[in-house]
Formats: sequence, C-alpha cells, structure tokens
Amino acid sequence: MPVEFIILVILVIALIVLLYFIGSAISLWVQALVSGASIGLFNIIFMRLRKISPKLIVNGKIMAVKAGLEVSTNDLESHFLAGGDVMRVIQALIAADKANIDLKFNRAAAIDLAGRNVLEAVQMSVNPKVIETPMVAAMAKDGIQLKAISRVTVRANIDRLVGGAGEETILARVGEGIVTTIGSSDSHKNVLENPDSISKRVLEKGLDAGTAYEILSIDIADVDVGKNIGAELETDRAEADKKIAQAKAEERRAMAYAAEQEMKAKVQEMRAKVVENEAQVPIAMAEALRAGNIGIMDYYRFKNIQADTQMRDSIGGKEDDGSGQETETEE
Repeated sequence: MPVEFIILVILVIALIVLLYFIGSAISLWVQALVSGASIGLFNIIFMRLRKISPKLIVNGKIMAVKAGLEVSTNDLESHFLAGGDVMRVIQALIAADKANIDLKFNRAAAIDLAGRNVLEAVQMSVNPKVIETPMVAAMAKDGIQLKAISRVTVRANIDRLVGGAGEETILARVGEGIVTTIGSSDSHKNVLENPDSISKRVLEKGLDAGTAYEILSIDIADVDVGKNIGAELETDRAEADKKIAQAKAEERRAMAYAAEQEMKAKVQEMRAKVVENEAQVPIAMAEALRAGNIGIMDYYRFKNIQADTQMRDSIGGKEDDGSGQETETEE
C-alpha cells in the first residue's frame, strides 16, 4: 500500500473529526455571538470533550441573557455535571424575576438537585395550590362521630424548599388539628353550627412550621354526622359487665355444687360407718351372751326396742297428702 494513500486516509479522518468538533461548535458560537451571550469558541469545543452538551449550555445561556439575568457559563456546566436540569433552572429564574421573587442561581440549583421541581415551586408561589385532605373522623365529647373534609390553600416557600417537609406533612398536621378541634367540642351540634371554628383553631396552631409551604387558608368542605360512638361504647361496656357477672355467678354455682357434693360424700361416709358399726352389734351381743355379761331377757328387751324403733321410723317416714292416701316422704 503506497505511503501517499495512507497519509490521505489519515488526513480525511482528521478532517472529519475536526469538522465534527469544530463545525457544530462554530454554529453554536455564532448563535451565541449574535445573541449577546459571551461564550468562546474553544470553550464550546472543550464542552464536548468534558461530556457536556454544548447546545444545552448555549441555549440556556442565551435564554438567561435575553431575560436580563447574569448566569455564568461555568455555573451552567457545573449544574449539568451534577445531574441537574439546566433548562428548568433557567426557566425558574426567569419566572421568579418576572414575578419579583428573589431567587438566585445557587438556590435554584440547590432546589433542583434536592429533587424538587423548582419551576413548579416558583409557579406555586405566584399561583397558590389547593390540597384536599382525605376524610377525617373524630368524636366530640357527647360521643357523636363527625367526618370532615377540608381544602388547604398553600403557597410554596422558596427559602424552605431545601430541607422543608412536603405536602404529606401538611395533610397529617391538618388532620390532627381537625381531630383535636372536634374532640374538644362539648357537642357535635356546635361544630355543625360553626364549621369555621375548625379552620380558625387549626390555623392558630402554625401547622406550616418547618415545611416547604405557607398555609394561606383552611376551608371545611364537608361535615357529616357518623356513628354514636359513645352509645356503642356504653353498650359494649354493659355487655362486658354482663358477661363478667355471668361468669362470676357460674363460678359461685360451681363452688356451691362442689360443696354440696362434698357434703353428700361425707354423709355417705358417715352412714357407711354407722352401718359398719351396726353390723358389729350382733357379734358383740353374741360375745356378751357367751361370756355371761348379759342374760337372755336382756337380749329380748334389746330386740323389742329395735323393733319398736323400726316401727316408729316406718310411721315417721309416711304422711297424709290430703287425699286420704299415705305417701312416703323423701329424705
């Protein structure tokens, strides 16, 4: 392969690379020059080497200059390299300047890098946003439940966008304030008659402290009457007391039945001992007769007494039921 051909190929490749880096750079440089944005040609060329979009930086610079803002090219490049949205920051600065809101590039860049939409924040500072809270249920002192829905009008606070709490915190605090206000009311009728009392008391608490927003107003959109929680609690308490009393009565009944069974067992034991002792009497009588301690007449007198006792027991165990017939009574 001839040396001249190799040199020609190298020159062509070098020319293509040069046109790639310089051709578009010259176009952007001319565009910035005629727009009054001071960006050097070599600076535009080196942007591509630094992995920066020259077109984005040039357009952002031109937009800022046309709006009368002073933003350095280095600041735009640094924000791009940090992963920020350059055009959104420039648009936010322009919107803030038109609305007479004091917003510097460094703060706008910090808000953007913090993950918040700085342009939307500026727009919300001019045009407040209405946030509707979910339904909040609370119980007044008379035991009646109330369900309230409120609309909170907020305005973005530019100075507290970095590090300030978001909408979720506002909703949680407003809900807590509604529950506290309804819970401190003596009657649910007072809240229904004056729903604006909720708004006034909630606003007095300064719920926007430490948040990225400023609460302008809290309006109660709807208030509905819910359940009679007090009556339900009393009913549940009475039912619980009833079950406790029934359990105690059942316990006393069981203890009485156990005592009765124990007494019956003792009576049966005593009767068994009596029967056992009575069974020893004939044996003792026989031994006494053999030993001559008693006579035959004494034995017959004992038998007569025993028969007389049985007769009295049989008579005492029967009674007249009023119909002329005798019935046996249960012991």
